[in-house]
Amino acid sequence: MSGLVRKSFDDPEEVRPFEEGKGELRLVDVDSGPVGRAVFEPGWQWSKHVKPIAKTDSCQAAHRGYVVSGRMKIVMDDGQESEFGPGDYMVCPPGHDAWILGDERCVVIDWQGFADYAKR
Repeated sequence: MSGLVRKSFDDPEEVRPFEEGKGELRLVDVDSGPVGRAVFEPGWQWSKHVKPIAKTDSCQAAHRGYVVSGRMKIVMDDGQESEFGPGDYMVCPPGHDAWILGDERCVVIDWQGFADYAKR
């Protein structure tokens, strides 16, 4: 890819559904690697809806993302925690659980951590 590039999450290279219909990850490929848009439905929790796919005790992906809508809580394995909402940028190292807060779906764009996320 060189020059002007247009990609759309409406026509992604790959779609990865989460367990129990609790959302999905759509990936587009760019020169720097995949960029993902994840839609997390209310009630989604990493340890319930991705852990069975990842087969690790906590999420081992690092994330650099932007929250478009909804709210998410992230708790690190060491106990550090934070809530993220619309307009927030996040940097999250490996070793965490996360879940959706409230009754609104959460949409996150991630430039780092989705290459192998929820990959079967």
